[in-house]
Amino acid sequence: MARYRLALPAAAMLVALSTATIALAQGAPAPNAPRPGGGGGFTHPAMADWSDHTGWTQLFDGKSLKDWDYSANYWSVEDGNIVGRTSNANPVGTTNIIWRGGEPANFRIRFEFKMEGAAANGGFQYRGKNQPLIQRPMDPARLAAMTPEMKARMEATAELRKKYAKWDMWGYQADFDAANRYTGQLYDAGSTRGIVAWRGDVVEAGPGKVLKLASLGTEEETKSWIKPLGEWNQMEVVADGNVLTHILNGHVVTVVIDTDSTWFAAKGLIAFELEGTGDVKISHRNIWMKPLP
Repeated sequence: MARYRLALPAAAMLVALSTATIALAQGAPAPNAPRPGGGGGFTHPAMADWSDHTGWTQLFDGKSLKDWDYSANYWSVEDGNIVGRTSNANPVGTTNIIWRGGEPANFRIRFEFKMEGAAANGGFQYRGKNQPLIQRPMDPARLAAMTPEMKARMEATAELRKKYAKWDMWGYQADFDAANRYTGQLYDAGSTRGIVAWRGDVVEAGPGKVLKLASLGTEEETKSWIKPLGEWNQMEVVADGNVLTHILNGHVVTVVIDTDSTWFAAKGLIAFELEGTGDVKISHRNIWMKPLP
């Protein structure tokens, strides 16, 4: 059964308020006063060391694709990285490389990614399921407005999707794209929800309705946290019960509280996505997972 933890922050706040009230009643020192015993005042904790892997499990050893399921037409190991490539000569449509080492439920997963190519589009799938995506019909008005060339490209893409449907993924995706319009957001692949939370939003995704609860920053501010094409970005995804958090280069960029029983997933597969037109290369490295209780 999925764990629902919305009540925890409120409970913690009540405990904190109660403790503060008792302390004041007992004549506790002011908040900024030095603590007894020479400990000094309160200080912020040190930033986590990205290279400290104590308690973490490595999902990719930098040498082989053991435990990974993929099409060799697009995925390989290059210079210690998992690399997905596509081009006009070898178009991809959309495909994934899927980790078959288990179906994680509650976890922290860290990795680095680098995008090359103006149309590069990728993402990290988690708590997902591996089954062919449903090809929904296009709006007739939009179809009628397409040129013959556009229709031909659409038909070619549809054929590629059928060919590589074996690696289709449904479920949560921490998105990234070359233009950084979507990088960091939470997209629900295969569902009717689509984009559940844009970068910079804290939302509750309930049955048939998504409500924004808070802002983590403006679109431009959060975009400034992303490294440009050709540089490595550090991403961490935290999945803990109904709460899903995306952290990018040390900044929280998306938080989703998923209470939609139709689409909520408590566990599932993880994968990396490759999508785009023209010459595209997406690299991934330093992939580590730490289970949560």
